[in-house]
Order: sequence, then structure tokens, then C-alpha cells
Amino acid sequence: MKTENRSKEEISTYQEWFNLADSDGDGRISGNEATKFFALSNLSRSQLKQLWALSDTKRQGFLGFTEFVTAMELVSLAQAGYELNSNLLKIQLDKENVKPPVIEGLDTLVAQTKSLTITAPPEVNVTVQPQPFLPNSWFTSKSKSSKKLPPNAVTSIVDGLKRLYIERLKPLEATYRYNDFVSPLLTNSDFDAKPMVMLLGQYSTGKTTFIKHLLKCDYPGAHIGPEPTTDRFVVVMSGPDERSVPGNTIAVDADMPFGGLTTFGGSFLSKFQCSQMPHPLLDEITIVDTPGVLSGEKQRTQRSYDFTGVVSWFAAKCDVILLLFDPHKLDISDEFKRVISSLRGNEDKIRVVLNKSDQVDTQQLMRVYGALMWSLGKVLNTPEVSRVYIGSFNDKRTSEGSVGPLGKNLFEKEQNDLLADLLDIPKKACDRRINEFVKRARSAKIHAYIISHLKKEMPAIMGKAKAQQKLIDNLDNEFAKIQREYHLPAGDFPSVEHFKEVLSSYSIDKFEKLKPKMIQAIDDMLGYEIPELLKKFRNPYD
Repeated sequence: MKTENRSKEEISTYQEWFNLADSDGDGRISGNEATKFFALSNLSRSQLKQLWALSDTKRQGFLGFTEFVTAMELVSLAQAGYELNSNLLKIQLDKENVKPPVIEGLDTLVAQTKSLTITAPPEVNVTVQPQPFLPNSWFTSKSKSSKKLPPNAVTSIVDGLKRLYIERLKPLEATYRYNDFVSPLLTNSDFDAKPMVMLLGQYSTGKTTFIKHLLKCDYPGAHIGPEPTTDRFVVVMSGPDERSVPGNTIAVDADMPFGGLTTFGGSFLSKFQCSQMPHPLLDEITIVDTPGVLSGEKQRTQRSYDFTGVVSWFAAKCDVILLLFDPHKLDISDEFKRVISSLRGNEDKIRVVLNKSDQVDTQQLMRVYGALMWSLGKVLNTPEVSRVYIGSFNDKRTSEGSVGPLGKNLFEKEQNDLLADLLDIPKKACDRRINEFVKRARSAKIHAYIISHLKKEMPAIMGKAKAQQKLIDNLDNEFAKIQREYHLPAGDFPSVEHFKEVLSSYSIDKFEKLKPKMIQAIDDMLGYEIPELLKKFRNPYD
């Protein structure tokens, strides 16, 4: 239910109620605050449980103003005798006759609140603005990781993850140079960023057209053609007006989660841009368009930056990765194979799309589908069969004359399945963030074991250079030793080749020894603190 469909009087009423329910004035209604305020509606506990589940769809553990308005309108419908469920939410989306609910004892609370309000002297012209929750100072260079944050600073799951990162995980990462080997240190914007969807594929597989199909319009800087036309990484995100922002500008913007891309140098940043535009879909997700992966003679012309490295960086940040294929371009080039290999560890995010399927008839489509599955099986190296969405994602209507009634029905179902998967991303964003945080913590812990083990294997005085080279040459054997010593899963270890490449530019003797207290802090965080965080911000009526 959208607030723009409500009258100014209703919005004013809801805003007054929201401020009343938000007892600590942080711009969020927590579970505890909700239980006190929603109890005034006289709904049953089971109704209130369903009400919270329908309002806090992103599982953030709090309600913003928009979610609060949705909750109030659901209360009104429940009081009118409707059963609270997700179908009710969809049916009532466009109805404007849902009036504010009956909240008993509210007038008394409003009067008490007004009597406690301190007004400014009449001669001073003061505009009071609500103070948003701004934990930016957690990530400034002056803040110390050892400084404890007050418990009341955590008002959502994401806030809790920020706190755990600063107090537990970041010290470990900084000590063992995790940011140099695996991933840059996280910033405030990394936690607050919208979910991202990245499109990958060879040139002319319809990546930019796919984005245009989702948005129902062009975005700034979009180019479509049969040859490689998108020559840069383009982040399509929400903004107040339509404009293109150069890569160097985005990389230094603290409010955007792209600071880590500076490590790829100016040659990459000149091939990177942000396209901003006001759009309801972009209010929920950010879309990353990528240059077409080259094939044949074209891939022999080396790019001026580490293409697969950039793809790997985005893959770690994204919530969904769409691999697009064209029925006429099923050959997986060497560069495309390297790109798919760089997605290692993010296989759960990959969705395969066989685009432009209406360009072949039913018999050819069967053959193409089989060939694609065979090619993917060789590249992805997994025994499971990948889910492949078949369709033609463009603005042209699929006609029965070209694909037949069965093909038209198939394309519509497949397209609806994929679009439903994409529209479900914002709801799963909080769960995905927790998942990525836990994955990062496990990775950082193993990295610390590797670095400290290599340090321990170095001689005290003589022959350090020779010993280091021997360790690098036999790194796979050292990984096996660490795995056996600490009983770690082999699948969590990094790529040996990549680790060798980075390690060769460091002096192993300068690394830190193992610090058991730091490792224990990570174990406690994974075993106790994160489960407690999830428990604290689950449905308050459970």
C-alpha cells in the first residue's frame, strides 16, 4: 500500500501516530515499540503476529514510516473483518477507501505527548527536523575498533551486523591483511546499499535490452546494437533526476558502496559509470550492466583492466547474477569461461537465462536447450542441473505465429517465474546480508589461519627468502596441512593460484602470529551473537 494514494489528512494522522509509537525518536518502530502501540487496536495476538510479518517483509526487525502506514491499513482491514494474509495485501493495493483504524486510548497518549513537548521561544524561528539514525561515525578513521557501542545503538539486524563487524571481524581482517588478499574492508554504505542484480553474457545477448524491459524505459547512457556496444560497467540506480556520473566520482562517494573499485585503477574507473534516474523498481534494487564478454579474435585484444577481477568483486556484492545466453551464441569463449570461474563461491546467486528464444522454432529450441545444458555442465563443474529461464526479454509481444501456442505459453510462464524471482529480491535482502556476513567471517577466519601458519613456518634468522619461495611453491600442501590441523572444510579455502599471486608481493616474515583471542571472538560471534541478534529482531509476537 503506497502512501502517495492517501490524503494529506490521513498522512498527517499516520505521521502523528508514527511519532507517538517511535518512543526513542530514531525514525524506526522496533518490535518492543510495536507491541505497545499495536496492542491498542484490540487485535488478537495471532492477528498481530501476521500483521508484523506482512509489514516487515524485508525482515529488518523494524518498521519505517511506509511500512507503518501499511501496518495501520492492515489493522483497519482486520477490524473490518478481513483475514490478514499476503493475498489481502495484493488485492487491496489500489483501493483508496481504507480509512485509519480505531486505536483505543490514543487521544490520551497524544495529549500526554503534547504536554511534554518543549516548544522554541516565539522570537526564534526554529524548524525542528527529525533526527535520522546515522551510524556513519562507526566507520570513520578516528573510531577505534575496541570501543564498545551502546546497546541501544542497535535498532535493526543491519545495525547489529555493523556493530559486530566493527568490534569483532574488522580487527581480524586488518591484522591479517584480509583486505589485500580477498576483499576490501567494509564501510557503512556496504551495509546500507540496496540489493544488486548483475547481468553477464557475451555481446549482443540482450543484457541492456533486458534492463530496458524491466524498467519499461531507457536509462541514461544505454546503447543497444548487434556488436559490442556497452563498453563499460554501468550501475543503474535510483536518483532524483536522470544523469550519468563518471566512475572516479562514484568511487570516492562515501554514500555509495563502490569505494573498493579504486583498487582496479584509473583505467577501469574510466570504463565505469553510474546512471541515475527516478524509478519505483530502482527504489528497491540496483542493476549492474556489464560489457559483453568477448569471443573469437576479439578476446585476443586485452582489456586495459582486470575484467574477471571486477566481475568477481561485483559478484561478491550482488544478490543475483543473471547469465544471459543467445540461441545463436552458445559457444563459451575462453574469456567467458574465466568469468564464470571467477564466480566461484557465489553459485547460489546465479540464474541462467536463454534469451531471444523466439528467434528459433520449437525443434531448434529443444536442441539449443540441450546444447546449453551440456556446455554449462562442463564449465560450472557441478553435478546438479542449473535452472534455465527460457524467454525473450524485450518490449515486443511474443506472437503465436512465430513460436506456436505452446511456445507462447512457455515463454510467458518462464518470464513470469524470473520476474517473480527478481521482485522477491528486496524481501530476501536482509537474509542475504546475514548470509554474506557469515560467509565473510568464515573466510576471514580461514585466512587468518593461513597467514599465521605461513608465518610459523618461516625460519627465525637465516634463509628467509628461500623458505618463502618454498612455501609459495608448495602452497596447496600447506593448505592441506592447515585443513587437517584445524579441521576446516576444504571448500572454504581460497584459490591457490590467486593466493600465490598476491602472496608473492609480501614478506611472510612480516605477518602476525596467530591470536587465539581474535579467533575466539569470531567463533563467539558466529555461535552466539549472530543467533541472539536474529532472535532479538524476529517477529515480536512469536
